[in-house]
Amino acid sequence: MTTVPRSADAVVVGGGTIGAWTAWFLRQSGLGDVVLLERDTLGQGASSRAAGMVRAQGGTEAAVRLGMFSRDFYTGQQEALGIDSGFVAQGYFMPCFTDTEVQQARGRIAMQQALGLDVRWVDGDEVDAMNPAMAPGQTLGSSYAPGDGYIDPPRNVLAYTAALFTAGVRVCERTPFTGLAVEAGHVVGVHTSAGDIATSRVVLTGGPTLAAVGAAAGVRIPSGGARHQVVVTEPHPAFAPDRLPMVFDLRSGIYWRPWEGGLMWGMSNPDEAPGEARAFDHGYFEVMAERMATLVPATTEVGLRKTWAATIDYTPDHLPILGPALRDGEVLDGAFVAAAGGHGMMWGPGVAKAASDLVLTGQSDVLDTTDLGLDRFDADGRSRLTPDPIALPFPELT
Repeated sequence: MTTVPRSADAVVVGGGTIGAWTAWFLRQSGLGDVVLLERDTLGQGASSRAAGMVRAQGGTEAAVRLGMFSRDFYTGQQEALGIDSGFVAQGYFMPCFTDTEVQQARGRIAMQQALGLDVRWVDGDEVDAMNPAMAPGQTLGSSYAPGDGYIDPPRNVLAYTAALFTAGVRVCERTPFTGLAVEAGHVVGVHTSAGDIATSRVVLTGGPTLAAVGAAAGVRIPSGGARHQVVVTEPHPAFAPDRLPMVFDLRSGIYWRPWEGGLMWGMSNPDEAPGEARAFDHGYFEVMAERMATLVPATTEVGLRKTWAATIDYTPDHLPILGPALRDGEVLDGAFVAAAGGHGMMWGPGVAKAASDLVLTGQSDVLDTTDLGLDRFDADGRSRLTPDPIALPFPELT
């Protein structure tokens, strides 16, 4: 049976990408005793079933800053930790098919460049030349960031597991979080299935289960879960890495990248009800396969080597949640919420570092979190912020 310590300087709930790196950053900051609670085992949720896309081409300043920090973190992992998450800078296109999309993309590029991102506009002919796997003449051009890429999700789990134990984080697997101990509006401990831990600092994470984690803490968190599907094709010469930069087709919500000689591509259905789901929806795949056949004709010449579905988290405005926990509209001192809104691989290290900073100092150098807390949502979970336009087409949160 798992045992938990009687006290800790900080407790992090959730052993996925966000929770694990948050615990590691807290330990790196100098906190003596950091405990990580995981109801199952490390990385058994969405973290090990993701596609690993990493881009800094966000549609808001917050998204760009989180993406840039995370991309730099992955790039420097080997030197810092002796193990990495397998990051490959593949280059990432976001093609445009209408004049309106071109105008929107140019506006995003200006914003991204002002924040220091290496990104540029590429006209249609250059898109075709740089993307020989795509059908020519499809686009009016595209934004392009050469430093965007992907990681290997299982290797990421291995990397943060090694980092946690090397840093001395106390990892308590198969230990569900069951609630908070609160006195006069201040956190004084956490309740777990294996006993109580006295602490004055708690970070709530949980990916698709974050709303349930919040409910156990008496905190309403407007975060949901939705099915996301990924397929990997058989190998084909058109899918050689030097012929296949990454692409995100915003119109359909399809993205793709190379994977062991084949093409990995993913999709989400905005019309299905939210909730946990790991069964593969073959009907929706067939609909999206028609779009892929138009964009990447070689997909019709090969079969599928692998398919899977995972439940990934999302927020109503497709932005992260970073801020203090609230009970009945009041700040719960010492408790914080950290969520990546479906971008755990892409924003994970950035969200984790910002969460660690908030716990320790109340602010972060990664990004300004002032508007990213729970107080941006009304009683029905609607956000006052403009949604990030560069996101998968998740369903409406209910």
